[in-house]
Amino acid sequence: MGLFDDPFQTKTRLGACSCGGHASQGEHEKALRHEAAKVADGEETRITRIVESAIIRKLFPQDRSRRAFLKAVGASTAAAAVAQLLPVDMISEVLAQGTGPLEKTRLNIGFIPITCATPIIMAHPMGFYERQGLDVSVIKTAGWAVIRDMTLNGEYDASQMLVPMPLAISMGVGSSSIPMVVPAIENINGQAITLAMKHQQRRDPADWKGMRFAVPFDYSMHNYLLRYYLAEAGLNPDTDVSIRVVPPPDMVANLRADNIDGFLAPDPVNQRAVYDGIGFIHMLSKELWDGHPCCAFTATRAFATQAPNTYAALLRAIIEATAYASNIDNRREIAEAIAPTSYLNQPVTVVEQVLTGTYADGLGSVQRDSARIDFDPFPWESFAIWIMTQMKRWGQIRGEVDYASIAREVYLATDAKRLMAESGMTPPEQTTKTFSVMGKQFDPADPEGYLESFEIRRRDT
Repeated sequence: MGLFDDPFQTKTRLGACSCGGHASQGEHEKALRHEAAKVADGEETRITRIVESAIIRKLFPQDRSRRAFLKAVGASTAAAAVAQLLPVDMISEVLAQGTGPLEKTRLNIGFIPITCATPIIMAHPMGFYERQGLDVSVIKTAGWAVIRDMTLNGEYDASQMLVPMPLAISMGVGSSSIPMVVPAIENINGQAITLAMKHQQRRDPADWKGMRFAVPFDYSMHNYLLRYYLAEAGLNPDTDVSIRVVPPPDMVANLRADNIDGFLAPDPVNQRAVYDGIGFIHMLSKELWDGHPCCAFTATRAFATQAPNTYAALLRAIIEATAYASNIDNRREIAEAIAPTSYLNQPVTVVEQVLTGTYADGLGSVQRDSARIDFDPFPWESFAIWIMTQMKRWGQIRGEVDYASIAREVYLATDAKRLMAESGMTPPEQTTKTFSVMGKQFDPADPEGYLESFEIRRRDT
């Protein structure tokens, strides 16, 4: 063959068809039809895969959760599940869900500089808000009353709150009655009882009569757990000790100044007292109730209903941040992200000790408990019911309480379920559960029976 000869023309001379590669023109045309069919099948497969990929990306918008899902079940199983659960005539509808325009993209979220706010805080420097198309300002706030007032006045679009606060606000306890929602819990555990160093030999709570304690707010798990602990030791928290409200950022200074003997506080307050050498950790709150809630991501019901797309995007960012924080392997990275002045304003080592659970206790020992603080966003309705029993136990609410109804209206388990699944987490099937507080079983189906079982309580409720 010459340098400029056409190889296809050469084939034509060798065979009996136009391409020279088949025995006849009929065989040639048959081969062309076969190749066309293969191309069509390939294109259909390609399009199907694109659609499947789009659906999986819609269900798992975060790369980490999507990769974890595909790795766990395999691509073929994922595709089969999509095909079975999402017929072709439903695909466009599914892909359209949640794609409405954001009603508002610039948002203000209030937080208190404590590790309980980890998902809210970390979502800012680590890009979780930005990935949802949101321009969020996370605003460090002085105290819980200010958080409440700024949220109710509309100056904060959403905020971190202590888990009892949305219940109290919704019921009009301690403030005007404004319907609130809790679509996600910020953290579980994450508190401790810290005492001044002078009380190292005074570890029996039955010996604490006359001592002065601080809690961050009247409507707080800290207040209820401290009261529970003291009452189980035989002390009446209303008469045998003094309990005062001190904003978390001021607690260490008050302990140093000997204004208080100790506190049941959120972290990193406890660890900072140890770091500064003025206090020791008497016990972690998880020793009283392992898995108890502490803080919540909250908004007014008006915000959730008037800006549903923005609300969904914001909640998605929070739950994805919570999922990331729930992995202990990510905690050092998170500690570095949230320790700076604009967030917690703490030494990184203090925040690391809290988040990793490897910490100095102030008594010369290093403790290891990876569940010192944890992150599980599911807002169990039974959490709300337990909280209301304690509000009634200590006279914050009186009379008949429709526990189950209030819990359902404020703690939005349905929203959490949907978005937890999108983020690769496994939400529970039920919305209530039993649990144990200091060895005493709580049944959310019988809150009044539980309340009546306590010998030490305010009897005018």
